[in-house]
Amino acid sequence: MRAIAGFIAALALCASTQAAPRCLSECTPRIGIVSAFGAEADLLIAQTQKKRVWTLAGKRYTTGVLRGQRVVIVLSGVSMVNSAMVTQQMLDHFRIERLIMSGIAGGLNPAQHVGDVTIPERWAMPMEVYWNGDTQVPAPCGKTGDVSCLGLKLATGPDGQPLPPYAPGLFMRETHVLNAANAPTGEFRFDYPVDAEMFAVARTLTPKLERCGPKARLPSGELDAKQCVREQPQLRVGGLGVSATVFLANAQYRQYLFETLKADTFEMETAALAHVAHANGVPYIAFRSISDLAGATEFNADVGALFMSGLAEANEAAVTLAFLDAWRLRKRPRP
Repeated sequence: MRAIAGFIAALALCASTQAAPRCLSECTPRIGIVSAFGAEADLLIAQTQKKRVWTLAGKRYTTGVLRGQRVVIVLSGVSMVNSAMVTQQMLDHFRIERLIMSGIAGGLNPAQHVGDVTIPERWAMPMEVYWNGDTQVPAPCGKTGDVSCLGLKLATGPDGQPLPPYAPGLFMRETHVLNAANAPTGEFRFDYPVDAEMFAVARTLTPKLERCGPKARLPSGELDAKQCVREQPQLRVGGLGVSATVFLANAQYRQYLFETLKADTFEMETAALAHVAHANGVPYIAFRSISDLAGATEFNADVGALFMSGLAEANEAAVTLAFLDAWRLRKRPRP
C-alpha cells in the first residue's frame, strides 16, 4: 500500500509541476498567425482550407490549413494592449507551437523604402520608461541609475550606463517577465529575440514583392502609376524592431530611436506579442511592411499608393505565405 501511495504521490507531483493545458477550445497543434492589418488577414483567410471560425469574447479565430500548415489566424486590432490580450487568449484556447505576427510598420531607418518588408531579429519596447523629474540619471535607491528598490531596471548600453534619454529625465527601462524557465524570480529584458530556427528559415526567403498593388491595374490593362511606389520593394532581414503605445509621426523621436538603438521599424503590437510569447515559452517571428518613414512627409505619394492599390497587404501576405512554404519544406530530405 505504501508503494502505491508513493507512486500516486509522485504522479501528483509531476502533474502539479507540468504547465497547465492551454487548449481550452481546440488542441490540434498549430502555428498562430496574429495580424495587425485586417486586409492582410482577409487575404490569408481566403487561402486557408478546412476553415472553422471560433468566436471568443468577440474575436474571430479562424482555424484551418494554409500552405500545408495547420494554422489559426486572428486580427489583433491596433495597440499593445490588444496584441497582448489576443496573443494570450490564442495561447489559452489553442495548442500553439509557434507564433507569427504580421502587419504594417513605420520606418525608422532612412535606407528603407515604402513597400519594403522587414523581418527584425529582435523586438523592444522603448517607451517603457522611468520619467525623472530633472535631467539627472535617477537614483531613487541611493546609487546613480539604481531603481531596483522600485522593482525596476533602467535599460543600459554596451558600456553598462543608462541609455541616453530622448527628453530630459525620460529614461528607457527594461521590462520584467516571469516564465516557467526563470521562475520564481523572473528576469528583466529590454528586447526579445525571435526564434533562431524560424529566423534561419526567414533568411532563405525570396518572395516576389510587387511595386504596384493588385488594384493598380486599370480596366484598359494599363497600370496607374499613382498606385505604384517609386522604389522596388525589398525583403530586409535582421535588425531591431520596436513597439509602443503611440502612433509615431514625430521625426525627432524617429531619429533618436534610429541613432540610439539602431532600430529599423516602429509599430504598436509586435513587442507585446513577443513579451507574451516569452512568458509562455512559445517561439515567435514577425513580418512588417514599411508604410512610411515615421514623421516624414516627402513619401506621402508612396504611402497613398501602398494602401490604395492593395500593395501593403499583398506584399505582406506574400512574405507570410513564402515563410509557411519554406517552413513546411525545411526538413524535407534533398532528392
